[in-house]
Amino acid sequence: MPTRILGLATALPPASVAQGDALEMAIPFTRATPEEERTLRVLYRRSGVKRRASVLLESGGQAPSFFPPPVSAGDRGPSTSMRMARYEREVGPLALAAAAAALADAGLAPRDVGQLVTVSCTGFFAPNFDVEVIKGLGLPASTGRTHVGFMGCQGALNGLRVADALARRDPGRGVLLVAAELCSLHYQYGFDPDQTVANALFADGAAAAVVGSREEGHAWRLVANGAWLLPECEDAMTWRIGDHGFLMTLSARVPDLIATHLRPALTAWLDQHSLTLEDIRTWAIHPGGPRILSAASEALQLPPEATAVSRDVLAECGNMSSPTILFILDRLRRAAAPLPGVALAFGPGLSAEAALFL
Repeated sequence: MPTRILGLATALPPASVAQGDALEMAIPFTRATPEEERTLRVLYRRSGVKRRASVLLESGGQAPSFFPPPVSAGDRGPSTSMRMARYEREVGPLALAAAAAALADAGLAPRDVGQLVTVSCTGFFAPNFDVEVIKGLGLPASTGRTHVGFMGCQGALNGLRVADALARRDPGRGVLLVAAELCSLHYQYGFDPDQTVANALFADGAAAAVVGSREEGHAWRLVANGAWLLPECEDAMTWRIGDHGFLMTLSARVPDLIATHLRPALTAWLDQHSLTLEDIRTWAIHPGGPRILSAASEALQLPPEATAVSRDVLAECGNMSSPTILFILDRLRRAAAPLPGVALAFGPGLSAEAALFL
């Protein structure tokens, strides 16, 4: 029996900042030369982001006091342990807000949930925020818990794969999937091309989905999952733990790699389900950045309107890593976007993850 998306919801921190203001905040932290500052301004202007939310922003979108201005060229800001302490304090309420709204959207009571799948790559602690979600929602103490960690932007689709498998084992109960990321905790000081790009794109957010086998006329059916580890691309996108936050590298080759490998992989996968690329009427593509989104769109020969919702989410929310794809699916589902539909996201490796909806 196929599973369905019974409910979807999203949550953002209360304070956000316009991208132009974020740029002005960033300049003192880079200690940039005039030439580097010009590069920084171009990066922020071309990011595709207009506004981003963060748990660290003060009321009114003021600069976060958590990150004091650098006192020397070697100052790299708060230690990783300090950033993880803030993650532990902030991630639970945001995850709980999304989870509660998704459960309400599905029309399920807490007793109807048998499994909880959590997703995050921006922090670690134990017991995890899944405990706060269970207690906050009043889920049964016997609720199964599975955490999908450090999978990057594709993490929610990894989590959806797990939720789908769990829901098929227990068709009488729902599976709650919650993805929560606090990317702003990993803001990097200094001027480094990789870290500067990350500083310009990433934001905080949470999203949740309820997956189950309940018959509903309007619910999207999840009929297949796909995964690809692209060849010879291990260094194209990485995510490592440093002494002052987590460090992301994103090679300039990533758009070209996507352009080369994505179309044949998706074509073969869809063929297994008697579909072609032309049969897909709705695309939910994770906007890792404007160049990544453009590369995927060009590889699949999609018209501009096919990625309009992805670009809107990037503009209005930034790249929130794993929850972002659920933000896109939520908007498409509420707009009654036509099916078949494919959700697609990329992660470290370079890898890709997809989900097919009918």
